[in-house]
Amino acid sequence: MRRNSTFGSNIPPSLRAAGEPGTAARAAGRGGAREDPGKAAAGGRRVAAAGSRRALRTRLEILRGAAAAFRQKGFHGARLDDVAAALDRTKASLYYYFASKEELLYFCQEQTLARLLGTARRVRRERLPAAEALETLLAEHVVTLLDETAGGPAHLEVGALPAALRRRIVGQRDRYERAVRALVAKGQRAGAFAPGDPGLLARMALGAVNWTAQWYRPGERLTPSTIGQEMASRLVRGLRK
Repeated sequence: MRRNSTFGSNIPPSLRAAGEPGTAARAAGRGGAREDPGKAAAGGRRVAAAGSRRALRTRLEILRGAAAAFRQKGFHGARLDDVAAALDRTKASLYYYFASKEELLYFCQEQTLARLLGTARRVRRERLPAAEALETLLAEHVVTLLDETAGGPAHLEVGALPAALRRRIVGQRDRYERAVRALVAKGQRAGAFAPGDPGLLARMALGAVNWTAQWYRPGERLTPSTIGQEMASRLVRGLRK
């Protein structure tokens, strides 16, 4: 698959939002009586937004099938045929949304990191005490990873991504890690957490919650929410003085 030289265009075409506004607006204005440009553009944006939402729903549905295949066979062992079989789709129908397994992996990790960064922003806005904020963030982290659309062990396969996409994911992961590290440092300044290197302590906590994707299997006795709450409570308790 040909990739352009600029970093922004390294995102695979099949992962870009469907129905770009300019394209939809032009399509809405073809033929018939001449329309008011403002109305045509607004109508085009609505068409584009609806198309993007449908495409995202379909991609998330495909990700559910991929998550099942990745858990069963591992990322390297699973093929797009396995994903198609899990969804009762043809392999050819998947290529409209993902040109390769690596594009599917990128989508999996990008979606999850978007959710994690959103949670980090939310706890920061709520101005919770550091210990409470960190516990909330770590609990939500586990739930996000173990959600049926999350892809399970695929989150540990950053090295399988093409270089440009890997840099993008690593950049997002670094932003998230900085948010966790900032909460640890805030708790230390407030006297809630024992002294220690905030970066090391943040990575210890993240390593523990990330590893749940390796051993969790859907349908087990403990739900992702229960696992998240229990792990987050114990990890934060270990940071306290």
